[in-house]
Amino acid sequence: MKRLPYPHTPTVDQVDDYHGTRVADPYRWLEDLDAPATQAWVEAQNRVTQSFLEGIPERAALRARLTELWDYRKAWAPLRRGGRYFQLRNSGLQNQNALYVLESLDAAPRLLLDPNTLSPDGTVALSAWSVSSDGRWLAYATSSSGSDWLTWRVRDVETGADLPDRLEWSKFSGAAWLPDGSGFFYGRYDAPAAGEAYESANYFQKLYFHRLNTPQEEDTLAYHRPWETDVDPLETFLVEIVVK
Repeated sequence: MKRLPYPHTPTVDQVDDYHGTRVADPYRWLEDLDAPATQAWVEAQNRVTQSFLEGIPERAALRARLTELWDYRKAWAPLRRGGRYFQLRNSGLQNQNALYVLESLDAAPRLLLDPNTLSPDGTVALSAWSVSSDGRWLAYATSSSGSDWLTWRVRDVETGADLPDRLEWSKFSGAAWLPDGSGFFYGRYDAPAAGEAYESANYFQKLYFHRLNTPQEEDTLAYHRPWETDVDPLETFLVEIVVK
């Protein structure tokens, strides 16, 4: 087999002392994800990988057969809220399922949210969604480039327009609506320091209440446990059980 020409990976003289035990870490420089040297190294590695994959003669046939097998319409069980039905559907080869709303079970479906259109390169995903009890409001969370960070928004189901509400720094959370649809509970962390959103650890998740048409700064802290390193994400769902 032909040997792949892997790019050179430089090392640094980095040694850490852990209570008397010295541990070498010659690739510490790769931890700086934004450094030009790190990005150049990643691009060089990707070129090696793609050059190998593109040389596999069976690749085109496998792609064609998998595309054929995946190309069929899909629909998930509908969710009923306030007389309306909400359902995820996929026409066959869509990267993400789209959310539809039906005014009745025999009504024509209306596209409510298509996550495939949220970014030109398809790196923004629909990660979570929740409909108010009266079926009027949709709270939905998106994430970018595979990150765990969620951004929550609220959409008017009738018009398909988004409210100005935008909630940041949420992770591992659902949305639990109050019965009157005035707002919902969600979990979030304190905002990370500038430049550390994707690098620092997150502790002390907090449960907040967000009232519609208000800025996130006015959200009410409903519950947290500062004496523990984190709050169980299931508590968001426990709140959902209580309020419903």
